[in-house]
Amino acid sequence: MTDVLRRTYVDTSWGQVHAVTAGDGGPWIGLLHESPLSSEVWLDVARALAGRARVVAFDTPGYGASAPPPREGLELGDYAAVIAEACAALEMEAPIFAGVHTGAALAVELAHLVPGTAGIVLSGISLFSPEQRDEFIAGWTPPVPTDTEGAQFDWAVERYRRIWPELTPELLHVAAMQLLRVKDRYHWGYQAAFRHDPRELLRTATCPVLLLDAEHDMLAFADAEALELAQDGRLEILPGLPGQPHLRVPETYADHLVAFATECASSQKVTP
Repeated sequence: MTDVLRRTYVDTSWGQVHAVTAGDGGPWIGLLHESPLSSEVWLDVARALAGRARVVAFDTPGYGASAPPPREGLELGDYAAVIAEACAALEMEAPIFAGVHTGAALAVELAHLVPGTAGIVLSGISLFSPEQRDEFIAGWTPPVPTDTEGAQFDWAVERYRRIWPELTPELLHVAAMQLLRVKDRYHWGYQAAFRHDPRELLRTATCPVLLLDAEHDMLAFADAEALELAQDGRLEILPGLPGQPHLRVPETYADHLVAFATECASSQKVTP
């Protein structure tokens, strides 16, 4: 059976951005992954959406198969501007942007950068206190140990066993392999996300906002504040999940995206 997924590259000011695409009709939905992974985390969601939407799952610059930023230390808004270039090249119209963790912050940026953005879906938006921000900046991205004994593999396995509860072999494989693919720069996008404060952008976003979160996500503490900030927001909790809703319940996640995209299109009087 032929897979519905297609892979494409788009030229940008930082080099080529890689994306997985699916679907030929319906609303445009852009999918944005967490650091330091890639569009691989969205494959099941993209397949579930393919008959109902036009899907683009991006590799954030520096991750997956996308070209890296020109240097370390650039800000998340810079990353978002390059993804916006890719959106324009792909001629995405009235898109919905859905993101997890770093991807959620990118979605908030894109709501201000991509004309006609119809809505944003945020799973684990990072609204850190100054103390939390300092803690993540200092401790979350240590160097990856590397030697011929395979220390890098042991390190990646231990990391995801620690930070992703109720880990399955499949989740461990995709997470560890995508991190190790970019091990020498895995911290670049992470650190940009930790420095980034999306509060003002979230407050001034004029499109609808869906907070779609796993009940026990490590960033779920921010949902109440995010709901207060959003002009037109609502919160939907996926019960019992420890995190990674797009990986653990992709069909359910896709159903929520389609329902939200349909509502947004209806409110704009746009036929998907």
